Amino acid sequence: MSTDAAGNAPVVLVVDDEPQLAELFATWLDDEWDVRIAHDGEEALSRMDEAVEVVVLDRRMPGMSGDEVLDAIHDQGYDPRVIMATAVDPDFDIIEMGFDDYLVKPVSNDELTGTVERVYRRSQYDEIMREYYSLASKRAVLETEKSCEELHGNEEFRELERRLTALRDSVDETVGDLRTHEDFAAAFRDLEG
Repeated sequence: MSTDAAGNAPVVLVVDDEPQLAELFATWLDDEWDVRIAHDGEEALSRMDEAVEVVVLDRRMPGMSGDEVLDAIHDQGYDPRVIMATAVDPDFDIIEMGFDDYLVKPVSNDELTGTVERVYRRSQYDEIMREYYSLASKRAVLETEKSCEELHGNEEFRELERRLTALRDSVDETVGDLRTHEDFAAAFRDLEG
């Protein structure tokens, strides 16, 4: 089961103007995720907050399009993982769009749930890697400035070492979960962003 750092089910926002399809996607996801539903762009933005980890977003909706919703989400300072799930065949315009994955409808249960899990895992990997590199940098600085006796005699340094070991184990586990070259490459693209 997917959980966030506090052990809660992560929040997924499903945005689709077809109510039955939005409900179907929510049903597929609600065993593992805390699912919110919106049927148009304005409702999607009103349901958006820092808790939303993944957005499943239709591109073609009346009123505000999925592309416009995506831009508005980013303009408002949110940084969820975004999966475009749409009947619009991809074209070169998607190159500059800030989403993480693109599913062409019809979408199967396994395809949707697997993609949501995969993009969520990428975001967790990104956070873990950033913390790992931050702590590793602090350790390197301390190792150049302090003697071995000072380092090993300091409880804060020993805790830093324990945290680095735990993060390294988590990184190893996450890398093992990256099933394809695309997953692995996407995880490292996330780090550059």
